[in-house]
Amino acid sequence: MNIEKDITIEELVERVTGSVKYLMNEGIKCIACGEPIWGTLEEAANEKGFNENDIYRFVKELNKIAIDESNSPEKELKGKIDIKKLNPE
Repeated sequence: MNIEKDITIEELVERVTGSVKYLMNEGIKCIACGEPIWGTLEEAANEKGFNENDIYRFVKELNKIAIDESNSPEKELKGKIDIKKLNPE
């Protein structure tokens, strides 16, 4: 998976488990009340005042996290975040 700045937060959270912690550490809230924040990575970053260089860095670092997760021997144990399970109806 290649992450770009126009990826939706929902798709990012579903595909890259470590993205939640990464974005929270950067000051970008990506989950509220058990549901992902709507919009793209770029939109969420812009709302927090980040510039294009910051967004480029986020994309680069999130792609590294995605690669690390896909190469992890614990991949099967970690699983992925299932958005539907976060908001039981």
